[in-house]
Amino acid sequence: MSKVVGDPRPVVRNFLARPQREGVGATVRRSIGRFELKYFDPFLVLDEFSVTAPAGFPDHPHRGFETVTYMLQGAVRHEDFEGHTGSIEAGDLQWMTAGRGIVHSEMPAAEGTQKGLQLWINLSSKYKMIEPRYQEMNSKDIVEAEKDGVKVRVIAGEALGIESPIYTRTPTMYLDFTLKPGAIIRQPIPDSWNAFVYVLEGEGIFGSSRSSPVSAHHLLLLGPGDGLEAQNKSSKSALRFILIGGEPLGEPVVQYGPFVMNTQEQIDQTIEDYENCTNGFEKARQWKSQSIVDFDY
Repeated sequence: MSKVVGDPRPVVRNFLARPQREGVGATVRRSIGRFELKYFDPFLVLDEFSVTAPAGFPDHPHRGFETVTYMLQGAVRHEDFEGHTGSIEAGDLQWMTAGRGIVHSEMPAAEGTQKGLQLWINLSSKYKMIEPRYQEMNSKDIVEAEKDGVKVRVIAGEALGIESPIYTRTPTMYLDFTLKPGAIIRQPIPDSWNAFVYVLEGEGIFGSSRSSPVSAHHLLLLGPGDGLEAQNKSSKSALRFILIGGEPLGEPVVQYGPFVMNTQEQIDQTIEDYENCTNGFEKARQWKSQSIVDFDY
C-alpha cells in the first residue's frame, strides 16, 4: 500500500442514515443495504444500532458472508447454536464468518441503551460454504496509534504505521479515526478498492477542502483515487468517523434476508437446508438461546 496520498478520493455520494425498526423492537440507522444503496461491493449492510432490553436481535440464521460487530456503548450478549457465548462490550470487536451457516442471537447485556455498528461483508463463491469461525478482540487489544492530533483504532488493515492482526478473507480495511480540532489525516486506500466514510461524532471536511462539513450519521461514498483526505475545521469539537474499504468481488449477488449467495438456486437450497436443519444447520433443530428464555419471546 502506498504511504503517500497524491490523489485524494472525492465524495461522490452523501446521504443521511435515517432510523428504522429492525429485529424485535430495535432501532438501526441503515446506510448500506437499503433502497438507495442495496450493495456496495463487497459490503452488504452497515447498521448503526441502538437497542434497550427487552428489544434486540433474537435467534436468527446467516449464510454466505461475514458480520462485523463493533460496540460503541454498553454491551451485547452473543450466543450461537455451536455453544459459543460471550459479551461484546464498548470498544470490543467480533468478526464472525457465518460461512455455511450460523444461527445466533444478539441481545442487550447491560442496563440502558446499547449502541454499536454492524457491517456485513460478502464472501466470494469459494468461501461461502466454509466452516463458521470467530475472531474476537477486547477493546484493550485493538491496536491504536496517535499522531498530530489524529488517533486511529485499527480494526482491520493498516494506518499510521500499525497493522491489525484480524484476517480478512475479503480484503478489507476498517479504521476508527478521531481528529482533534484542526487536525487532518491522509489515509492511503488501494486504488482498486471501494471505500466509504461513516461519521459518528462532530463535523468534518472530506475529499476537497472546499466541501461542506458533514455531520454524524452520514454515509459518504468515495470515488476513485489513492486515499482519503479528511480534516476537522472545528475549533471546539472532536471529529470521529470510520473509514471502511474493501476489494470488490465482482460476483453475482442474490440475497434473501440473512442468506447471501450467487444464484437463486443456491438461495432455494439454503432455505431448504435451514427449514430441514441440514447441510450446516443441523444443530438448529434443538437449539434455543438463553435470551429467548429470559425475555420470553
